[in-house]
Amino acid sequence: MILRNATLANGTRHDIELKDGRISAFLPPSKDEPSLVVLPPLVDGHIHLDKTLLGLPWVPNRADGNTVSDRIEAERRVRAERSVPETVTGANLVNQVMASGTLHMRTHVDIDNRLGLRNLNSILEVRERFRGLVTIEIVAFPQSGILRSPGTAALLDEAAASGADLIGGLDPVGIDGDLAGHLDSVFAIAARHGKGIDIHLHDGGEVGLAQIDAIAERTVAGGLSGKVAVSHAFALGSVPLDTAKRTADRLARASVAIMSHGPGAATMPPLLMLRDHGVRVFAGSDNIRDAWSPFGNGDMLERAMLIGYRGNYRRDEELAFTLDLVTTNAAKVLGLEDYGLRVGGPADLVVVEADTVAEAVATRPGRKMVIKAGRVVARDGALVS
Repeated sequence: MILRNATLANGTRHDIELKDGRISAFLPPSKDEPSLVVLPPLVDGHIHLDKTLLGLPWVPNRADGNTVSDRIEAERRVRAERSVPETVTGANLVNQVMASGTLHMRTHVDIDNRLGLRNLNSILEVRERFRGLVTIEIVAFPQSGILRSPGTAALLDEAAASGADLIGGLDPVGIDGDLAGHLDSVFAIAARHGKGIDIHLHDGGEVGLAQIDAIAERTVAGGLSGKVAVSHAFALGSVPLDTAKRTADRLARASVAIMSHGPGAATMPPLLMLRDHGVRVFAGSDNIRDAWSPFGNGDMLERAMLIGYRGNYRRDEELAFTLDLVTTNAAKVLGLEDYGLRVGGPADLVVVEADTVAEAVATRPGRKMVIKAGRVVARDGALVS
């Protein structure tokens, strides 16, 4: 296969030759051919495959309030009424995001003393089903807390031994009310199994910032630099910029990554400032059609646009940065070694009709083709059987 007159993220234009599942050559661009933008596979750095209700009849949001605790309780009620297993809805979501160009993802899977490892086992089954098409990295996520959900620490330990790739955490102060106790559990389990860490942190202001600082400190002390992420980190956007810069420097020294999904109401971390201070930043879709949110479709090109919109990013180089959040930056955080458009690299590509990367982000056109190992797996937004 040859993709003609293709513009890459760096602005260069080529004909791209694919052979035996790899990129075999970048050739001079063909003249008088329609302009295409060719991207590496999109990467979703934060998704919840086990939570989605995609494919089920519409479920109204039932949270009684806007706190994390309110939404946890609402989700429990919805879960109790489910009649379709997470293996089915999770697979529905993987199919949908694959058609939009996402071939790599990090999913957080609920673990608590009511669920046990049920959701983990379901998503392990989904991962096996899509092996060879989509890589799925699993975070064992204590959605109900650790200390306030007795037995969850032992379940996280079991999950780490049963196929989970990382250990998660959730608002050590806001949910568990014990910063040291919560982080003691998370970091001890991760160290015992040689796993990375990805902690949900919704707490804002100085309280949230203190938790981010504590995570950075423990990351260095535990020898986990480069293996820890904080998801959401709303606190970084809710304090004065100079204060956030000091924490940014701590994050950079500890090599702790920050994930944002471009939240609709909460404060968004100042992503450009974080990048300029050396912090690894990446993006994810978060909730998609579930008990937490009726919104979301898993399209990471649209997510890049939403982050740009929230951040008031208008220049082409700023829009290109949002694309990095859902491609190269996220790939580095997930540790994807064989990734990117280069001669000899995998023939995994996303083709869109646009003149530039900035246009592709701003207009998020439909995916003309999604190619995996040199084979077209989706065309015009639909999977190819």
